[in-house]
Amino acid sequence: MSGHEPEGGPVTGEPPAGSGAPLSTESMPAGSGAPLSTESMPAGSGAPLSTESMPAGSGAPRSTESGAGADGSRGGGGARRVGRGAGRRRSRSVLTSVHGSAALLALGSLAFVLWTGLEERGTALAFGVLITVGELNRRSGPHVREAAPLGAAGALSYALLGENAGVPTHHGAAQVVTVVLAASLVGSVPHVGRGQGPTADQLARRVLTVGFAAVCFQPLYNQGTFTQWDGPAYALLLLALLSLTALCDAVLAAALAHSRTRWPFGPLLRDELRALLGIGSAVVATGAVMALAVAVAGLWALPVFSVPLLLTQLAVRRYAAVRSTYRQTIASLARATEIAGYTPAGHAHRVAALSREVGRDLGMSRPELTVLEYAALMHDIGQLSLVDPVPAGATAGLPLAEQRRIALLGGAVVRQTGVDAAVAVVVERQADPCREQPQAARIVRAVNAYEEKARDAGPGGPLTALEELRLGTAGDYAPEVVEALARVLSRDCLTSPMTG
Repeated sequence: MSGHEPEGGPVTGEPPAGSGAPLSTESMPAGSGAPLSTESMPAGSGAPLSTESMPAGSGAPRSTESGAGADGSRGGGGARRVGRGAGRRRSRSVLTSVHGSAALLALGSLAFVLWTGLEERGTALAFGVLITVGELNRRSGPHVREAAPLGAAGALSYALLGENAGVPTHHGAAQVVTVVLAASLVGSVPHVGRGQGPTADQLARRVLTVGFAAVCFQPLYNQGTFTQWDGPAYALLLLALLSLTALCDAVLAAALAHSRTRWPFGPLLRDELRALLGIGSAVVATGAVMALAVAVAGLWALPVFSVPLLLTQLAVRRYAAVRSTYRQTIASLARATEIAGYTPAGHAHRVAALSREVGRDLGMSRPELTVLEYAALMHDIGQLSLVDPVPAGATAGLPLAEQRRIALLGGAVVRQTGVDAAVAVVVERQADPCREQPQAARIVRAVNAYEEKARDAGPGGPLTALEELRLGTAGDYAPEVVEALARVLSRDCLTSPMTG
């Protein structure tokens, strides 16, 4: 029931760091002409030295990830490669386990239904049609929190259906899973034809969460365990089961996202749980109301109680459209410095995209990521007030007093645009002393410096820029931000910035 939120999506589809040669931190040999590895570059090779390979006492800060391994021997780079390989294997194992469990549950349920036959076909058909309509009304996109809320509510209500117009039902958990999966696949056909169908993760979550709710309810109900539960107690029971199902779905969604992206699990789970207060709570409430209404009024209650959720879905779509327009407005403002010739083309968008990835790696919440992204887009807007443009818009090499003046001018411009005041604060404080900056300002400052230095340093620019940032962690750049930037560059194989 929960997935990805429209509010926090990236503004641009441009690659965060341009389109040059890939920057690998594992395998590129020294002297190959490509960006050199921070792990494989020997000391004294003439290339920029990694802080991981510099000897103690050289004056360069040593990385906590370098040099000696856990046993005191050299070989930290190999240990990190082994660690990354183990992380990838764990990620694949989680995905395989979830998809395999969903496939086994679906196949087992289908085989059982084919063997025993379909109970109460009219009821199964009615709920199947409802779920199909919900899937046909699916809203696709990588940042949609709940793609098909009506389909999810119909599936959950069928899983918790005990009576139909006062007559007890006898369908089991296997039939619930089979009907829900079949209806979901049928309703997804038009979307698949347009390349916008549900993903394997979404289908697996739907099967597992509906199966969980049905297994918790149907066997006990058919055995008469809930016979004495009536009135408010029965309604509270359904709500409790649906809430537990929603929590399980949130954990499952966060685990799948963590496995695919390797972003921290905690912030992902926090965002999923926070989303339950929005469209997730509407899905849970509608599922419970449908199950209770059908038990009293029969199947005619399904279309009646589908209307409120459809209207809610329409309102959410309109809100998402407004947010999209808002983002486009900020993106247009960010291009003002490029159009005026103050900064290279695409600089703001690259800084914003890479800043967002670094923020994710550091565990920032979705609202914090949105503020970070907007501030990164507008971080150079203060240059519009300069009489003489800075060469190539590279503010990282300016005197600190000039950097602060440009930052304050940029913050004043942002405040005049009506953008969230938190964005203006980040823009204003991006040139403050590192220890006094909020986390978002630290990220914008480091990523902007990396993009500028990498753009101007030639073929070895990404590595050279990263090493310069590491050498500046004593005062200019936050060490945790620089290391997060290094992890993002290594993990995502981001490319070196374009020359503009």
